[in-house]
Amino acid sequence: MNWPNRLTLTRIFLAPLFVFLFLIENVYARFWALVVFVLAALTDLVDGWLARKYNITTGFGKFMDPLADKILISSALISFIALGYAKLWMVLPIILRDFFVTGLRSLAAYKGVLIVTTGFAKVKTFLQMLVVGVILSFINLKTFLPAWGIEWGIFTDPRVIWTFDILLFVTMVVTVWTGIDYLIKNYYLLKGTLS
Repeated sequence: MNWPNRLTLTRIFLAPLFVFLFLIENVYARFWALVVFVLAALTDLVDGWLARKYNITTGFGKFMDPLADKILISSALISFIALGYAKLWMVLPIILRDFFVTGLRSLAAYKGVLIVTTGFAKVKTFLQMLVVGVILSFINLKTFLPAWGIEWGIFTDPRVIWTFDILLFVTMVVTVWTGIDYLIKNYYLLKGTLS
């Protein structure tokens, strides 16, 4: 168990803690939820940097690192649904696609095949991080600022939710499309398994 793998596992363990704190309607809980999310995101940067610098990549890390990212993003998106900032019908395809691709990667690894991340999939990851970052920042500002006596009209403006819906819809379309792309390019793996 090397340090990059420890950090990956830490990210997985931090995801439920983030959800627990984030769903508490309290300034301090939301603050610590934000801290936990940032720490979890930083573990992703650090474990990748350590693995590359010291050339200590492992099969476990190659599988668990993207899975940990998906668990963290999925946790945030589910929390947004619970608070009314995201719609289930947009989030569910994102989560299903991400875990389908994880399963496909596992199957490929079992068969000794490496599925390379496409450029389009990297765009998908960027969009997911962007949407989570924007919504998370808004919710935290909406929690923190009134506690300090600052009220912004944007907090009650319905156009904010419309903007989130547009961002999530675009992210959903790109995410699902990359899933279809992976399926088309790697269908032979499934075909061999099902036959």
